[in-house]
Amino acid sequence: MAFRKIGVLGLGKIGALAATLLHKSGFEVTGSDNRHRRCLLPFDCRELDVSSLDALGAALAEFDAVLSCLPYHLNKGVAETAHRLRLHYFDLTEDVPTTQAIRDLAKTSKGIMAPQCGLAPEFVGIVGAHLAECFETVRSIRLRVGALPQHPTELLGYVFNWSPEGVVNEYLNDCEVIEEGVHKWVSPMEWIETVYVNGVKLEAFTTSGGLGTMCETYDGKIENIDYKTMRYPGHASLMNFFFHELLMREQRDVAGQILTHA
Repeated sequence: MAFRKIGVLGLGKIGALAATLLHKSGFEVTGSDNRHRRCLLPFDCRELDVSSLDALGAALAEFDAVLSCLPYHLNKGVAETAHRLRLHYFDLTEDVPTTQAIRDLAKTSKGIMAPQCGLAPEFVGIVGAHLAECFETVRSIRLRVGALPQHPTELLGYVFNWSPEGVVNEYLNDCEVIEEGVHKWVSPMEWIETVYVNGVKLEAFTTSGGLGTMCETYDGKIENIDYKTMRYPGHASLMNFFFHELLMREQRDVAGQILTHA
């Protein structure tokens, strides 16, 4: 299943970095974005409206594989196009329904269909599984992740350096866990705990999607598995106020637009 030519969709901070790393690794990379950019990246850049499936299909036909760094709600259409064109497909989504739809496509795919290839889910799951293999028995896997500014200057203590739509999604959707041997779903932005990293006080709380398929893999084998996002103290309280007291949970698109400027 070797491939050389990769199309990267979405050239925001994460997409541009991923595409640059692939280029430096020797792949033939072409980046696409819905906005015309003066491309200062070391590979070819194109303007593309991925909401047009005809345009998307024509654009992807020349590649062996596609990496989607788009907001999660666009990934299903990209995955279906890749499936039709028999391309290998990768994305960074944390969205559980989108992931399940892509896993269903994988059953009849001629190429790799690999959603959830980001930091969480994906990398932390690999690390957690590797550490679990070092022991004869494991009682708990507790995964904690936070991409945080070193020197926060505002109340939220956070920089939205990846998809705000994805942040809204993980803050509002239910979270999969295994608790005392029971595989279940719990509410997001709860189970708040205090964490210290190198002497810095942080808080951690449940968010959706970070475990990928770990609960499925370890159901009946490990008693406790959960994933929490780490933030500076007070973040969860402010976000609960934003989503629930201001009712922004009912306007997810608007919430994402507001947080883009936070």
